[in-house]
Amino acid sequence: MVYKVIASDMDETLLNDQHAICQRNIDLIQKAKEKGVKFVPATGRGFMSIQHDLKTLGLYDEENEYVLSFNGGALTENKNNRLLFFEGLSFEKTKEIFEFGLHCNVCQHVYTKDKVYVFNLSESEAERIKNQKVECVIMDENSIDFLKDEPISKILYQNTDVPYLMSLEPQMKEIWEGHCAVSYSSNRYMEFNKIGIDKGAGLKHLADVLGVDISECIAVGDNYNDLPMLRVAGLSVAAANAVEDVKKVCDVTTQADNNQGVIAEIIERYIL
Repeated sequence: MVYKVIASDMDETLLNDQHAICQRNIDLIQKAKEKGVKFVPATGRGFMSIQHDLKTLGLYDEENEYVLSFNGGALTENKNNRLLFFEGLSFEKTKEIFEFGLHCNVCQHVYTKDKVYVFNLSESEAERIKNQKVECVIMDENSIDFLKDEPISKILYQNTDVPYLMSLEPQMKEIWEGHCAVSYSSNRYMEFNKIGIDKGAGLKHLADVLGVDISECIAVGDNYNDLPMLRVAGLSVAAANAVEDVKKVCDVTTQADNNQGVIAEIIERYIL
């Protein structure tokens, strides 16, 4: 099979534990690009928060280069961050989730198209945001009414106790069922997107835009929010550091973990 697209998760897959792209990944992505293979970040974060990573990869502000963000909630062309697709949560549903979270032991992130609003910032999350160089607005008041007229992409809860986060899902069933897609990422986030929005649907949309078959796409990831795209891609790859549930559904698990060049290993094996 000749693969034409590599769609890769960012955190804990492309990025190492210092939230940087190792030189081996940079070099091999450039070699893949020279062979006409598209490298497309597929992230739960917003497209504005990975601009420095696009610069590192030589993809910043480039025509015919793309980013899949917000877990598939947005597709942008890198040139001028041109928005090709956006599908988010209603304000009413976001508010309902936010207000439920006020009674839980969680930090919350609310994502608009270009900003992240953070409430009840935890110490570990403050450190992570600093290391990721993510610009965000720290909220003081426990209300999101000021976002009533803003397009909202998603909301998430943060706690490093993932079993605790997962225990909230059945408690919230009346809120999310039939309205939201619930996923987990980075061993610290419980994410809520509009129902029908996930990285798998996003990858299919990307393939349509590029005019390639989904079988010609490689998807790479490490966590639960990556599962939808791993299930639909022609070749699904788990990073060595991926959770076991991800490894079980993938065709291949790399020898390299996210600190050793997951993407470089894939390109060496399947592109070069």
